[in-house]
Amino acid sequence: MRVVIVDDEPLARRGVRARLVAAPDMRVVAECATGGEAVTAIQALAPDLVFLDIQMPDVNGFEVLRRLPAQKMPLVVFLTAYDRYALEAFEAQALDYLLKPIDDARFMRAIERARLLSASHRLPEIERRIRALLETLQETESRPPYRTHMTVKTGRRVTIVNVMDIDWVGAGGDYVTLHVGEKDYLMRHTISSLERELDPERFLRIHRSTIVQTSRIAELQTLDNGEFLVRLRNGKELRASRSYSQRLEEWL
Repeated sequence: MRVVIVDDEPLARRGVRARLVAAPDMRVVAECATGGEAVTAIQALAPDLVFLDIQMPDVNGFEVLRRLPAQKMPLVVFLTAYDRYALEAFEAQALDYLLKPIDDARFMRAIERARLLSASHRLPEIERRIRALLETLQETESRPPYRTHMTVKTGRRVTIVNVMDIDWVGAGGDYVTLHVGEKDYLMRHTISSLERELDPERFLRIHRSTIVQTSRIAELQTLDNGEFLVRLRNGKELRASRSYSQRLEEWL
């Protein structure tokens, strides 16, 4: 099978290529760092299989597929770090995806599934499913893309965390900790990017390293320095810095 790898991260492309070494019947014919390159390569090379990243800066993976003409749709394995796409939209159409960071065993299952689909000549059915996925996404793209759940990977285990169960989020460098009841989940994510993915009607940043779900706030106490002490319903006390106190006042 002739394969095209599409991802704006060089390390991610190398990771896919390295895993394909274990599949001698797969031959990489192109690597693309942008969505625009991907459209051109897929139209010119007509690959059998495409590993397609969704989040790319110029043209995202879904737009790449929209730009492909009829009869040019290859088998697609989506690459994503964003569970809000993978866990709902893809499974609804029985399309294959890999969550980053990629699990080796899961990767080989995707390869085997691609082999079976190719051998069974079910490409028209797969194209129909992809077109249905794109239509569904087009209907929902006008809605704010706020997270409904998150995936936290620890070894071979992937935990699904409903955002409505999160009490508060603490940050340290490139990592955040989700505090959910008595459990804590560490994930690689900056707090600024996570803030943009959470519904501002429900989550409020009160410090450069703290986001709180407003429904968990039980009490506020003003401090002499202009800051707030935020007490949650579970008794946890958090400090709201002066630079974020205006947000709390507006929320009140």
